[in-house]
Amino acid sequence: MTENVWGYRETSGRLTGVDLTDLTGYKVEAADGSIGKVDKHSDEVGSAYIVVDTGPWIFGKEVLLPAGTVTRIDPGEEKIYVDRTKEQIKNAPEFDKDKHLGNAEYHQQVGGYYDGPRGV
Repeated sequence: MTENVWGYRETSGRLTGVDLTDLTGYKVEAADGSIGKVDKHSDEVGSAYIVVDTGPWIFGKEVLLPAGTVTRIDPGEEKIYVDRTKEQIKNAPEFDKDKHLGNAEYHQQVGGYYDGPRGV
């Protein structure tokens, strides 16, 4: 999945650069349950992602998910489905949006982490 980890899959229902629906506030569902809501997202080609506010699930932390983890977006229900488990997401490299957005080294670290086995 390396080359596509930062781009939406064709099956997700989102075409980078074409579908400009604001995903902020959409609920995010991992393979085994809800993980929070989208706080921020980017559709930049080759670097698309969603930032999820996990609320009380991981003590109010945020996590960065590359767009390639998104399997489906349901605009009617305002939900995004990802192919990782809650445990995989919880164990991802720590995210701080003030420090990490636009950071190439962190981008590589997260991409390498999510290039591993999927939850489903």
